[in-house]
Amino acid sequence: MSWLITTFSSSIGKKLLMAITGLGFIGFLTVHLIGNLTLYSGQPLFTSYVKHLHTLGPLITLAELGLLFLAVIHVLIGTLLFYENLKARPIRYKTNKNAGGRTIGSATQPYTGFIILAFVIVHLLHFHFAEHTDESLYMLIYSAFANPIYVGIYVIAMIVVALHISHGFWSLFQTLGANHPKYMPFVQRFGIVVSLIFGIAFGFIPLFISFIA
Repeated sequence: MSWLITTFSSSIGKKLLMAITGLGFIGFLTVHLIGNLTLYSGQPLFTSYVKHLHTLGPLITLAELGLLFLAVIHVLIGTLLFYENLKARPIRYKTNKNAGGRTIGSATQPYTGFIILAFVIVHLLHFHFAEHTDESLYMLIYSAFANPIYVGIYVIAMIVVALHISHGFWSLFQTLGANHPKYMPFVQRFGIVVSLIFGIAFGFIPLFISFIA
């Protein structure tokens, strides 16, 4: 047990935990997106999807607890790494901020993470914890996206999510040791594609509901 604590208390160990939990969230976003795409087909299909999820019973509860565990680890370790980086670079603003291959995604990674955390809390309060039935969830979503302010917040949040993933995706592979100069440029480009898919696919849903449906 001591070696485990020593490993994950090191800088590399913390980054490894960030990579593993980040990979878990990418998996969740993929499943969540597939489910949300049923909104395009109307209430019957979406309601059927929601009811099917609830038939899984304890498995859904376990999945939610697992996501909560991943979120706590990701946020705590991310905050700790951010604080350690601040302590290690007290004169960071006097240096070239773009040095070392830094991108917008890497430079804003901690801040986009905090914004996403705030959005997730609002999102859960608005949809997951709000009083509704399987049948009324569809109308709850549509009524929320009838509000242009919430649509704007949601779209901006999805842009932030895409920016966060654009760096996190290739950083994940780098942390896991797949840092080969021959393949990393492809991984970086693929990470951008993945981030755009999530950002556009999620971000277009409120726009579709608000302006088209």
